[in-house]
Amino acid sequence: MNATRSRIRPATLDDCSCLAALSIEVWLGTYLRQGVAAAFADFVLDHFTRLHFEAALQDPQERILVSQNQQGIDGYIRLSHNRAHPTGGVSCTEISTLYVQPRHQGSGIGRRLLHAGLEQRRSLHWDAPWLATNAENHPAIEFYLRHGFCRAGMTHFQIDGQKYPNQVFQFVDAG
Repeated sequence: MNATRSRIRPATLDDCSCLAALSIEVWLGTYLRQGVAAAFADFVLDHFTRLHFEAALQDPQERILVSQNQQGIDGYIRLSHNRAHPTGGVSCTEISTLYVQPRHQGSGIGRRLLHAGLEQRRSLHWDAPWLATNAENHPAIEFYLRHGFCRAGMTHFQIDGQKYPNQVFQFVDAG
């Protein structure tokens, strides 16, 4: 589907099941290349739930914008405020999630969601955001570098006693 056939809007409580399903699809497809281990399945099923998104939408420190096409939601961005910068930066605003369904990646939806999210945080007077992505997720890294982010350090994602390196990026706010 062409990105021009979708619109960006604030998420509603009616979107929560769709957000959970989309998150599971993107997370599993992006990070699990060799099969699904129980620890990863448990993480995904515990973390990406309707109730998880309902709680986020009711939190004044969270904002979720969705890309809605004729059939449903094909992507979303989640901004979280009052989050400590993992590498000691001064920003306390995180882009905690930017997911686009794999079949829609490359269509401009991610760019449109990112720009809408950046505009949203400006209107709220939140800091220029930071984000972390898996250090092996080269398409995401290239995307953020093309859209005004710079490398800000390294951290890790931990699951089942294993640590996975994450690259941290900071948005360079031009004004």
